[in-house]
Amino acid sequence: MPIRGKLFRKTLTGVAVLGVAALALTACTTTGSTPKETSASGGTVTVAVVNDFTSFNNQTPQSNLDTNGQVGYLMGNYGSAFSYIDKNFKIVHDEKFGTFEKTSDDPQTVKYTLNKENKWSDGEPVTADDMILAWAVGSGYYDSATTDEEGAVTAGNRYFEIAGSTAGLDATAFPEIGDDNRSITLVYDTPYVDWELVNPIAQPAHIVAKKAGLGSAAELTALLKGLAKGDPAAPVAADPPLKAAADFVNTGYAVTAFPTDPDLLVSSGAFVPTGWTPGQSFTMERNKFYVGTMVPNVDKIIMRVIPDANAQVTALQNGEVDIINPQASADTLTALENTGADVLTGDQVSYDHLDLNFGSQTSTVFADSNVRQAFLKTVPRQQILDSIVTPVNPDAKVLDSQIWVPANEPYADSVKNNGSSDYAEVDIEGAKALLAGATPTVRILYNTNNPNRVDEFQAIQESATKAGFNVVDAGSPDWSSLLAGGDYDASIFGWISPGVGSAGIPQIFSTGGGGNYNRYTGTNDDAIATQTTLDPKELIVLQKKIDKQMFADAYGLPLFQLPGVFGVSKRVSGVEYMGNQTGPFWNFWEWSVSK
Repeated sequence: MPIRGKLFRKTLTGVAVLGVAALALTACTTTGSTPKETSASGGTVTVAVVNDFTSFNNQTPQSNLDTNGQVGYLMGNYGSAFSYIDKNFKIVHDEKFGTFEKTSDDPQTVKYTLNKENKWSDGEPVTADDMILAWAVGSGYYDSATTDEEGAVTAGNRYFEIAGSTAGLDATAFPEIGDDNRSITLVYDTPYVDWELVNPIAQPAHIVAKKAGLGSAAELTALLKGLAKGDPAAPVAADPPLKAAADFVNTGYAVTAFPTDPDLLVSSGAFVPTGWTPGQSFTMERNKFYVGTMVPNVDKIIMRVIPDANAQVTALQNGEVDIINPQASADTLTALENTGADVLTGDQVSYDHLDLNFGSQTSTVFADSNVRQAFLKTVPRQQILDSIVTPVNPDAKVLDSQIWVPANEPYADSVKNNGSSDYAEVDIEGAKALLAGATPTVRILYNTNNPNRVDEFQAIQESATKAGFNVVDAGSPDWSSLLAGGDYDASIFGWISPGVGSAGIPQIFSTGGGGNYNRYTGTNDDAIATQTTLDPKELIVLQKKIDKQMFADAYGLPLFQLPGVFGVSKRVSGVEYMGNQTGPFWNFWEWSVSK
């Protein structure tokens, strides 16, 4: 959600973004680095990206994609205003943009105060009205919706569609506004563990107000202040101006060409979009009004769309791009080392996984737990690891947790007790016994443009067929837009994390979470409880319980943690490895171009 920028996110390569607590990277390594002579400022840096841009609001279930998120990060509108995450996965406050502090533990109270010099890129001031709008979007305060098992609204209203969960912020009332409309204060009825990740800047309120037919941002705030909290037990008719505002936030930022409407381009961050040729490149230039800490050295960043890893390496070698972040493979690493560019490697806070659909109008095959268990017993996880990851990282192991990666301290203990050992090896005979002669049809959704996803699908298809399953190829280059619809029986993709916080747990594993694409309900209460569990030891106990329950329910299977690699031209300095959702952009303000 916009107010909270630290969520799991899916990418069009088959990776989505997640905020599981305590995920961490192993140390990265750098090869081929030499000192570079740099200028103080200026120049252009071109970065290869796998996926094209689709929306200026990356926080809806449909647009929660990597490239959209990176554009949002550069624009400051989604999670990078009051703070950012550094390479050591520490939360760094940007006190030049504004300050925030917890002023009370009982009740938990947090105050946000904006720098009075802050302006949007159209020259309008950034005010408390903008923070109130972000709170309204992220908290679900006005929602009165009742939903069915597929998440469809059956009564009441759901205004804002968010990729995350409202858990945590839903325990706040309308914020107090102060300091000449430069501050808001949030008071939590129940303490929120990830309060420091709440980053209340999203869409500009004056633009949203205009699109909703209101006269000003102040008028939008007055509207929100005057509306009652939504109540599913006693829903009322949708408020027309609020619905108009929500409809614009939900869909108005989705684009298929560079906007002719300048309102869609308004930024609070270091960069402003200035051009886009769909399928080719997206251009951003400095925001002259930006006053935060992340002031860039370079004048312009161009994102060039190059889906193929080999083509990215060739473009780097030919000087067409300066930074690449391709899908890591042994061949890619070898080719990169032969370019003479700097090669930065490390683990990503990301993992590939197979999820089973727990039921929609068009998918019922896995409603039977025996069929779920049988299918998971056929998944050749070691074979998949050996073909995709081992050539890059010979020490890699099959991933056996839905919550942690091996570098996390709780991982080993959780794996001993979570039931993952039931699927340690392929067991075709065990699967046949559970099927008892049945031959279920299973349609698997995955990204056909990603070689790794293709390999994973083919390995699973071949193995499951031996047990009697009829595995149908439901792969698509548009897989991401199909996830929420549920017209498939299983899906293969990945989650990538910011590396801090636990907001991703209810996002994915609560019933109403924006990332719960497979309609799983088995861990709903515990997933929501992670947001109000402040004791670190109690939180780990709760997360272990969730991890174990998902294996007991045959939720699906984690496959492996992904390795990562950046290739960096000698003409660019300041790029450091980071394996979370921002990728090489995490410290864009430190980049410099050589003379």
